[in-house]
Amino acid sequence: MKQLQEKIRTDGKVLSDSVLKVDSFLNHQIDPVLMQAIGEEVASKFADEGITKILTLESSGIAPAVMTGLVLGVPVVFARKRKSLTLISDLYTASVHSFTKNETNDISVSKDYIKSDDVVLILDDFLANGQAVLGLIDIIEQADAALSGVAIVIEKGFQNGGKMIRDRGVRVESLAIISSLANGKVEFIGEVSAK
Repeated sequence: MKQLQEKIRTDGKVLSDSVLKVDSFLNHQIDPVLMQAIGEEVASKFADEGITKILTLESSGIAPAVMTGLVLGVPVVFARKRKSLTLISDLYTASVHSFTKNETNDISVSKDYIKSDDVVLILDDFLANGQAVLGLIDIIEQADAALSGVAIVIEKGFQNGGKMIRDRGVRVESLAIISSLANGKVEFIGEVSAK
């Protein structure tokens, strides 16, 4: 998605060979025009899948998931990372290790919101090592729901998560796939490197 790639180039900050900071438009401050375009793009890719729910992880996946849900006309469910006084029983839970924060969290979704007759699209902001997606897949499997696929805003193609998820036979659609963050420069899959 060219619009997203350009935003990454102009507003993203490469912090290391493995960390890209996009908090000015995706996961701290949110660019609603870009989120709308992302929602439309993801919805177009999965329009014929019969999706009944979109599942994401708090908090960075919520904005693109809501925009996609708006276009598809389906509810968005987000897995919580923190315990809540109102979310204490009848939960699907999974453990997820965060690459960025280097910590493991138990995520949870109320059994009221994902049922066995649901067709679920997973949508998340980043795909790096695939742990968040695996945790969300685990929750869908616990619910005996169907997984339609995984939509990712930004995939780090140089890390193993995308390959691992695809090797499981899961459809993964990433809007921007980064091939390298070396030397402080963002390169996308399919681009010729100017070395």
